[in-house]
Amino acid sequence: MANRPRGQWDSTTQKVPPITVEVPVLGVGAGPSDYEELARYVYALRRQRGLHMTLLHLGVLDDFCRDVADWTKGNTSPESAMRKTISWVEGLPVLEAFSGSAERLIVLGAGGVCGLGIDVPASVHDYQVSLVEALHELLDELLVDNIDDFILSSPALGYRSPRWVPHVAVGRPMYRGRGPWEIGQVGVDFGESRIRNRQHFPQMP
Repeated sequence: MANRPRGQWDSTTQKVPPITVEVPVLGVGAGPSDYEELARYVYALRRQRGLHMTLLHLGVLDDFCRDVADWTKGNTSPESAMRKTISWVEGLPVLEAFSGSAERLIVLGAGGVCGLGIDVPASVHDYQVSLVEALHELLDELLVDNIDDFILSSPALGYRSPRWVPHVAVGRPMYRGRGPWEIGQVGVDFGESRIRNRQHFPQMP
């Protein structure tokens, strides 16, 4: 496994991108103009074509597997963690397409990005919970103890909170403060779930 620096993916430096389970946004509102209206609240509005909602973030696989190896003090090797994790990801069930809605923009993370706060069906919450439960099962198989502590402390996973907030990042907030900012209700349609960047999985022997 290549020994390279950790860090967030930056396409300009051609580092390996992170692996996530996500659903693509197929449409916002009644048409493109409804989405473009968000430019009243957001700087550098992102292109609608690439919008998505993350359901589970694994991070860069090399980093995740090194986190596992470090946590288990070498009882699980990075190579073993890689094989089992790839098999696990490829076996995850697919969430069918669904529709949600948004009424407000919310601040994400440290405040440099804002997103649509999405109201999703209960089945989507259930699916996201099932992903976290499946992650627990994977980590148990990888001999990780104190699994909740590992999830919240792993640099690769990057979790700041155990609570999932459904959202679609759209750009930088135009106004100061923590929000939220009411925008009026718009429908948001999502496609079926997919594994982002799975083409970057290494070829395993």
